[in-house]
Amino acid sequence: MTDHVIIGSGINALVAAALLSRKGRKVVVLEREDRLGGCMMTAEATLPGFYHDVMAATFVLFLTSPAYGELAGDLAQHGFELCHTTHPTAVLRPNGRATTLSMDRAANIAQFNALAAGDGDQHGRDVGAIEADAEFLFSLLGGELWRWRTARLMLSQIRKRGLNGLKTWFGEALRPARAWLEPAYQSPDIQALWAPWVLHTGLTPESTYSGQMGKVIAFALEAAGAPIVKGGAGQAVAAFRALIESHGGELRTGADVAEIITQDGKARGVRLADGEAIWASSVLASVTPSQLYGRLLNGAETAPEQQATQNFRHGRGNFQLHYALDAAPQWRAEGLEDVALIHLADGIDSVSKSANEAERGLFPETPTICVGQPHRLDPSRCPEGKAILWLQIPDAPRQIKGDAKGEITGKDWDDTTREAFADRIEAILARHIANFDDIKLARRAYSPADLQRLNMNLVGGDPYGGHCGIDQFFTFRPFPASCNGATSFSNLYHIGASTHPGPGLGGGSGYNTAKRLGG
Repeated sequence: MTDHVIIGSGINALVAAALLSRKGRKVVVLEREDRLGGCMMTAEATLPGFYHDVMAATFVLFLTSPAYGELAGDLAQHGFELCHTTHPTAVLRPNGRATTLSMDRAANIAQFNALAAGDGDQHGRDVGAIEADAEFLFSLLGGELWRWRTARLMLSQIRKRGLNGLKTWFGEALRPARAWLEPAYQSPDIQALWAPWVLHTGLTPESTYSGQMGKVIAFALEAAGAPIVKGGAGQAVAAFRALIESHGGELRTGADVAEIITQDGKARGVRLADGEAIWASSVLASVTPSQLYGRLLNGAETAPEQQATQNFRHGRGNFQLHYALDAAPQWRAEGLEDVALIHLADGIDSVSKSANEAERGLFPETPTICVGQPHRLDPSRCPEGKAILWLQIPDAPRQIKGDAKGEITGKDWDDTTREAFADRIEAILARHIANFDDIKLARRAYSPADLQRLNMNLVGGDPYGGHCGIDQFFTFRPFPASCNGATSFSNLYHIGASTHPGPGLGGGSGYNTAKRLGG
């Protein structure tokens, strides 16, 4: 019998396994695919010698997480190393104007004031306010909400701000990004710099609390950058595996859990698809609600959760596009050579339009495109003198109903439809790179359907574990009755992107659950 069985091997599962195994607990991680890592996957997707992060790539949430704070030293001993640039992000608009962010606040303030008088000062106030509220804010964003510690924190905020002052704080925090950016910044370039980032939180410029998330991202990028893992995200997985195994943990691939065994109100272990039973004192499931309640607990007494699962919504699909290049791209706009992540977008309206079209099942006429340049941060990703590009389109339709531009006729994510959408994206990209046709060697596209085949938790290509609107977030994630990842069974814990604190590479739910279990 083992202490803890963990279903799935994404960031939350690995964080939990690392923390628990370090405390001497016997941990078994079970992964149904032939590789570990969930959305952390590095592959020679285009050509030999070109190493692409097929899904997740940027580790700023992990760098700033409590999990990294505890595990950094141990992971480093097993080969985990982050690569940085002093220019984490930029926006490139259709008119060719580029605006970059540095990790120097004073430089950002000066640059933004030059774009529009007062805009730099406003940036300073915005990120400064996040910095001042960091302890309170990040406890809400990352900690377990139904705890006495949170109640005490709320009481301390009431003493500090007054009851109405705290109400005011929450009211302002719930404002959408449009309501933040349009009154605060006169420069359309600065509005365009921040508007696309809300898509990476599963929100849109019109979503409740997307303004606050935009400010948090601005603060995090300026303070911590947009680091990637040396050698690829897969190297992070390798480091976790080595760390867990060094403490006696076991990680198994090709181990498809068919059932969580329950009896007398407790989880007793799991049964694999081949019939093998693994008995455990507790079970942690890093899966979507549909997997947990519709498959793993099918037949168990979980009627309320099964009903809630029927109402659980998934968000927009994700589309990935990767390029192997014969040389570094020559951007037509200046100052983009060393930027980690460049958004191709025109501003709030363009981001809102593309997201809305995708939510309605349409191929966006002009999708919002995020372009990563991993070779600039980590030259080991490709042969010397070559380059790679990592493109993420966070507003692809999960289920295709049509094309906002009226050109793509496919209604399923087959190869023809996928490549037609990739052609649209490539045409936008190529307009901004002077030597694109000369340096393009190969490309590889992954549709939402392809991503789901790689990771069954990416339902319809949704990389965020479910829609991230306010009704499915914070204490309401995944369900209104949810509480700290607990389930109807006293020793079965739900972790992963579908649970609080939500998606990303922070490992928050795995960390919180491991701590509750003594990790």
